[in-house]
Amino acid sequence: MSNPNFLKKLFENHKNKWKYPFLNKNTYKKFVEDLFHFLFTPDQYLLEGIDSLKKNYQKLKHKLYSIFMEFNFEEKKSKKYVQIFFKNIPNIYQILITDANAILNFDPAATVIEEIFLSYPGFFATALYRIAHQLWILKIPILPRMITEYAHRKTGVDIHASAEIGKDFVIDHGTGIVIGSSTKIGNSVKIYQGVTLGAIYVNKKLKNQKRHPTIEDQVTIYSGATILGGDTVIGHDSILGGNVWITNSIPPFSIVYQKSEIKIRNNSTFSN
Repeated sequence: MSNPNFLKKLFENHKNKWKYPFLNKNTYKKFVEDLFHFLFTPDQYLLEGIDSLKKNYQKLKHKLYSIFMEFNFEEKKSKKYVQIFFKNIPNIYQILITDANAILNFDPAATVIEEIFLSYPGFFATALYRIAHQLWILKIPILPRMITEYAHRKTGVDIHASAEIGKDFVIDHGTGIVIGSSTKIGNSVKIYQGVTLGAIYVNKKLKNQKRHPTIEDQVTIYSGATILGGDTVIGHDSILGGNVWITNSIPPFSIVYQKSEIKIRNNSTFSN
């Protein structure tokens, strides 16, 4: 295909073929970043008076409205979605406060809650997931995935927007965590870096089936653990050690560890 023909085809695809217009990437990033900072790390000027806070809150609503309009939603529909989303912001805020306190109470390295807000990638990823999940509940197309993928790029934590996660959720360190789309996680669950909650295998025909595990309340999953399958249930109050591979259900109060094996080599020195 010559360049003129290719460019013509590209133009036609961009203009007419795709179902949704492409969002301005800076717009949605700015919205979620601003919302996060508004809730947890506000600039000093926002603390000068309640009026500054109210004014900024209205700006956030307008930004989300603009994003919906970019999707070519009707004006009435965009306003309705904005209203529903922001009606749920107090609930999202409250559950994130419980998440932050759970991290503070769990992590001996954490000194104050402000440290969680400012510097914990696991909390940032959880916050953006909870924002995206609310948009996913509203059946907003594409945007929820864009938000959680943005968090993924910034933190290494990949949480699908449609996963269901309870309160007091703790992600320690964060890097390399994958939580699949139909995962269900209960309350007070702690997950370390490198954990995968995934599907046993990938097949497009399974898109409407539960393919990812269920993690019940008060489970701790250490680094590198892999838990797969939609029928797999990790019973409450269980502990899964590092690097375990789980494809079957585990009863409550279980402890699953990889057996450590030590072999003593001979005492000869290495030589070339």
